[in-house]
Amino acid sequence: MSSSRTSSSSLVLSTPRVLQGDIAVWIFLLAELLAFGVFFLAYAFARARNPGLFDAEQAGLDRQSGLINTLLLVSSSALVAQAVAVVRRAGADASQRAAAALLGAIACGLGFIVVKGHEYAAHFAAGMELSSSTFSMFYLGLTGFHFFHVVLGLVVLVVLWRQTAAGVYRPGDANGLESGAAYWHMVDLVWLVLFPLVYVMH
Repeated sequence: MSSSRTSSSSLVLSTPRVLQGDIAVWIFLLAELLAFGVFFLAYAFARARNPGLFDAEQAGLDRQSGLINTLLLVSSSALVAQAVAVVRRAGADASQRAAAALLGAIACGLGFIVVKGHEYAAHFAAGMELSSSTFSMFYLGLTGFHFFHVVLGLVVLVVLWRQTAAGVYRPGDANGLESGAAYWHMVDLVWLVLFPLVYVMH
């Protein structure tokens, strides 16, 4: 009996863990995270050299808009995860339910674009430019780089939504959906670091 349990346990331990999604996408995501990481380190270094300037200009940011966008991206990421889970479980109307979750994720992503666009408009109207100050350069550079990734991620989500609604993805055959979901989770993760770093921390 004990030998049976031992062999069973060793079988479980020896079973390789499969990385969900395309390995090329994961390599791309790691490269993107590295780029953001370098950007974050440069920001932290510049802030340490001139904390007074950064604190003063940080006070002019709209933290409420930043918090709303945080909630939107977290909600969107949760909906994408739900879509992947529904497809993996299959069942009746799985494709339609997963597509509905992706549509909700897209709506949240568009909400992020609208809120961030309104925030940018207010900054530009106040005369903020990349050359205005070191803080402005990092703020516009970091958030702009992330904004570009959100737009690209929304394009990916729209493609995934159409393919999911068409029943392209099934249990054991959802590589494209899982890869796209991984990209969107990366966008969410970066914002969860960017928001407190740029908007909140002193």
